[in-house]
Amino acid sequence: MSTAPDSFMQLTRYTESSPMNATFQRTDEHSNGRPERADSSFLDTIVGRRGTLRPILNEVEAVAGTNTTVLITGETGTGKEVIARAIHELSPRRNRNLVKVNCAAMPAGLLESELFGHERGAFTGAVNSHVGRFALADRGTLFLDEIGDMPLELQPKMLRVLQEREFEAVGSTRTTRVDVRVVVATNQDLKQMVRDREFREDLYYRLNAFPVYLPPLRERKADIPELVEHFVQHFAESMDKTIETIPEETMCALVSNHWPGNIRELQNYIARGVILSNNGIFEPGPLERYESLDPEIANPTLEDKVRREILVACQRANWKLGGPRGAAARLGLKRTTLFYKMKRLGIAPPADRWQD
Repeated sequence: MSTAPDSFMQLTRYTESSPMNATFQRTDEHSNGRPERADSSFLDTIVGRRGTLRPILNEVEAVAGTNTTVLITGETGTGKEVIARAIHELSPRRNRNLVKVNCAAMPAGLLESELFGHERGAFTGAVNSHVGRFALADRGTLFLDEIGDMPLELQPKMLRVLQEREFEAVGSTRTTRVDVRVVVATNQDLKQMVRDREFREDLYYRLNAFPVYLPPLRERKADIPELVEHFVQHFAESMDKTIETIPEETMCALVSNHWPGNIRELQNYIARGVILSNNGIFEPGPLERYESLDPEIANPTLEDKVRREILVACQRANWKLGGPRGAAARLGLKRTTLFYKMKRLGIAPPADRWQD
């Protein structure tokens, strides 16, 4: 993993697998040299910092100089990785490693080894010793994304390293002490997960020492024009195109759009639009329309209640239907039964959220 300052979440290229949570970070103002003040080298690169994000960035500046654990919440695509990077860049640890781990990207056994390391022979296939991410982040910052997907059986060990600053690698009896600043992020409702006994209450309160909430793009409409102009310029340059005009009606449509995928969705849409545009005018394709969730009904029928219950379960599961934490498991249904009920009730997830 590269930890060089300019290798993390910059918009220097466009790929389907690139981390889109970073998409309101500028690259044209970010220099290779580290200036005397960290805030002038990073916060100035964030698009929208003069609008809705200003009070959030003030919070980030306030907490960055401490060792306090930070919990970043918000919908998918709102920029949680950028805020984690800002906390690191503004902290006294900025010259040390910033290490990232996606807790949803690997199974429980592998995640424990990835975080804490393992000794040779600790399990089948462990032919060599492995240094974990906590050790790699010693005296630096560890960013744990999708913390809500951390398995329950691993959470006590996580709680211990946060409180005691020590752990044992898998298969080892030797205790390792570390000095790590931990920043975590999730798009899930951890309070509800605690109530559902899907997340440890003591770990939640340990992580929630300093919460930072990122609002969805639909609540940041004033920032959309600046984001659109930034992305159009970026993608036009990367595709060797010249786009000089964004029609007023196009910008109005973008500002009024719901954007359930937030900045990630906006970035993808702008990239497609630049590909389709010619003659120096930004002419994107039609916007995708989404059906919003049904509002509360004054005198709901049984079918209304069932529909609402399914919608809430799907939202909490981020529209993942199968698996131990999917909507079907939350409702106590078989996945095939849930599919049938959704079809009968006319429930369909947003196009970019469907997960079987």
